[in-house]
Parts: sequence; structure tokens; C-alpha cells
Amino acid sequence: MPKVTGFEVHDVRFPTSLTGDGTDAMNTDCDYSSAYITLLTDSELVGHGMTFTIGRGNDIVCMAIREVANRLIGKDTEDLFADMGKTWEFMMSDPQLRWIGPEKGVIHIATGAVNNALWDMYARSRQKPLWKLVVDFSPEELVRSAAWRYISDAITKEEALDMLKKIESTKAEREAKVREIGYPAYVTSAGWLGYSDEKVARLTKEAVAMGFNHFKMKVGADQANDLRRGKIIRSIIDDPQYLPAGTHPRDPNSEDLKGKNAGPTGSVLMIDANQVWDVPQAIEYVKGLEEIKPWFIEEPTAPDDVLGHAAIRKALKPHGIGVATGEHAHNRMVFKQLLQAEAIDVCQIDSCRLAGVSEVISVLLMSAKFGVPVCPHAGGVGLCEYVIHLSLIDYIAISGTMERNVLEFVDHLHEHFIAPCSINSKGRYNVPTNPLEGYSIEMFQTSIAEYEWPNGSYWLSAKGKKA
Repeated sequence: MPKVTGFEVHDVRFPTSLTGDGTDAMNTDCDYSSAYITLLTDSELVGHGMTFTIGRGNDIVCMAIREVANRLIGKDTEDLFADMGKTWEFMMSDPQLRWIGPEKGVIHIATGAVNNALWDMYARSRQKPLWKLVVDFSPEELVRSAAWRYISDAITKEEALDMLKKIESTKAEREAKVREIGYPAYVTSAGWLGYSDEKVARLTKEAVAMGFNHFKMKVGADQANDLRRGKIIRSIIDDPQYLPAGTHPRDPNSEDLKGKNAGPTGSVLMIDANQVWDVPQAIEYVKGLEEIKPWFIEEPTAPDDVLGHAAIRKALKPHGIGVATGEHAHNRMVFKQLLQAEAIDVCQIDSCRLAGVSEVISVLLMSAKFGVPVCPHAGGVGLCEYVIHLSLIDYIAISGTMERNVLEFVDHLHEHFIAPCSINSKGRYNVPTNPLEGYSIEMFQTSIAEYEWPNGSYWLSAKGKKA
């Protein structure tokens, strides 16, 4: 039985600020970064995990990862795998580390990196991609793998078990379907705030040609500018001439598009403010963008202002615009309250903000109970590789639906991963199938050597040029 014997931690930063990738109204200077860990054992078995930041402070997260990972040293891997929910609780229960959360901030996302690495190791030990490992669990095993403290007023283990058993017999059908057609995706790469109108138009046309029919743009710096950029995107996605050859417009009134403000080709536009407004400001600003017919406004205000989101949702509902959030919801309790307060139309889990797969499963279970679709956040570096696994778990084993769901896709930095995600000709994620890829987050050693901060070859070269 392998034992955890050590770990390696790397501060890896990519200079995306040079091209404007990731720019929005709140985050104007982004160097996409990975606080990356490899868990080691006394055998060949390893586990890779990471959490995501946008540059400075990544070193602080790496320090926290080391402290969390120390808790696993000497543990038998099979004992850890036997009850991943119990293991998650053990990881969270160091009283001194918990104090500097609790269950939020740097210590929480650091715990997520370590928990993700442990799940990666578990999947590798069973020679299955992470999603397949989890969907093959019995309902009892899946419930046992989740994080349960503080959410029993929203969903109980018994309710979750009953919910999972009701769709267990049809899991194989859903797995076969998604393997065949892929998981629906939407694209954000065309809508960064720092891009010129010409670049926005070019990237939007390219995305339509790739088969995408859901698109997201950043808003919040200037309303008139946002309206102009939104009209550019709408003029392309609503025009049948840009559809791929042989593709017909989708019915905007179909069940999977109903209530999404789809245009004449069946294309959907979403907008994202990245927390820039106060509540009244958000309401008035988004009303002014009604002309471009967004399905939802994402992160309209502070991410942990549950009642603020509820007020915004209520005010925008007569205008046909929904509310989405979750990218910065720092734990399952915030999601619980968002769902209980009817504050969101779309739940956006983040694979690196929550403390690993176990906590994500808890949010998926709650969202399924409340009937709110899960459309994960997946920008940055590594997030797309992660979240296709989580969406597959949701569809096959938990909610049983993907018709209204879309998973974010951003075409950045996939080349640094050994098992990168990919998109098919219909604008859908392909299902990871390599039995040895685990959670798909293993990075090339050459990429780590080049971009590790501050002494990777890229950063040393950049310092030399600056000098």
C-alpha cells in the first residue's frame, strides 16, 4: 500500500498581461498563474494538482499549499481513498490553519490544490480519468465523497442518496451520449475588455466557425463602449452567413434555449462584470444593456453578497435578464445561501476557488436539488482541463441533464498540459478518455522550467531585457 512521502510545489506564471488576455473591468493586469503541487509516494504513484491566481500572491498560495500538504505525509493512500469525504474533513481540520480561513481565502484555495492532487492520484491508481472514477461510484460512495458540514439545512445525505438512486439506472445512457456528441461549451476568448473592436469581431467570427453558439463578453468599464462591443458580437452571431457550412440556425424557442434571449440563429450572449458594481449601480447599468439581449449578467456585485444578488435578480427579471455567479464564491455555504435565497439563475462553480473535488460535489448536489443549472467558470490556466471532468460528473451521475448547461472554454495555455482539453467541430468539449491522465492537470516539466517564478528561463530572460 503506497504511502504519501512528500511533495513538490511550483510557482508558475505566464505573461498574459502582455496580450490583454483575461482583462475585465476589475482585473486589468493579469498574469495567469498556477500554484502547482505534485504529491509523491514511496511507489511510482503521484498526484498533480493546482489552484489558479493572476500573478502576485501566487507565492503566498504556494506557501499555504506546503502547510496543507504536510498533513498528508505518512498517510496510506488506500486509507485516504477509502472515504474521500472523511479525508477532506481531515485536511480541513488543522485548527491553526483553519483559523486563518476558516474555509475561505488563501488557505482554502491552497487546500483545493492539495485535494485536487489527491483525487488525481486516486484516479491514476484506478487507471481512469477523474470523471469516470467518480461516475462509476455507487450513490453511497458518491455521497460519502462529498463535504457535508454546514449544508444539512439545504440538503441532507438521505435526500442526496435518493436523488442519485433515481437516475442511477440511466447513467450508462448519458455516458454513451456525451462520449458521442461532447459536452456543450461557450466561448469567452472573444470578449476580453482589452481587445480592439477588430480583434473582437475576428475572434467572434472564428468562434462561430468553430461551432460555438454561446458567447460571453466582459462589461463594466463604460456602458456605451459595452453596448457598442455587444452590438458587434450580436451582428456576427445573429447572422446566418457566419455559421459553419451545412449548419442550420437553431430554434430560439426550443427547450434548451428558452429564456436565454437567443437571437435568430439560436445564438446566446452572456455578459460578465467581475464584481465591479454596487447593487443599485448593477441594476441600472445592466438595464442599459438590454438592447443586446444578454441571457445573464455574471458577478454583478461582490461575490459573497447573497442578498445583493437576490435584489439584482428580482430587478432584472422583468427585463428578461438572469443572474449568474460562483467564480469567487469561496465555499459551499455561499452557494447554499445563493440557492436558498433564489439569488441566481445559473450556478458557476470554480474548480480552484472551492477546496477540491469533494466540496464541488456538495455544490453539484445542492444545485441539482434546487433545479439550478451548473455552468462552471473555466478561464485562466488549467481550469478548462479541470472542469470538463466536473461537468461530466454533474451530467452523468448527479443532475442528469446538460441540455441547458454550457461550460466555459477559453483558448489559452492548453499547450502546457500533457492531456489538454479539446473542442469538437460542434463547439463541444470532447470527453477525456486516457485512463492514465487522472484529473488532466499534469503540466509539462519544460513549461514549469520555463515559467517558474522568479528563476524560470522566460522570467530570467525578461529581467535581462529589462535591465
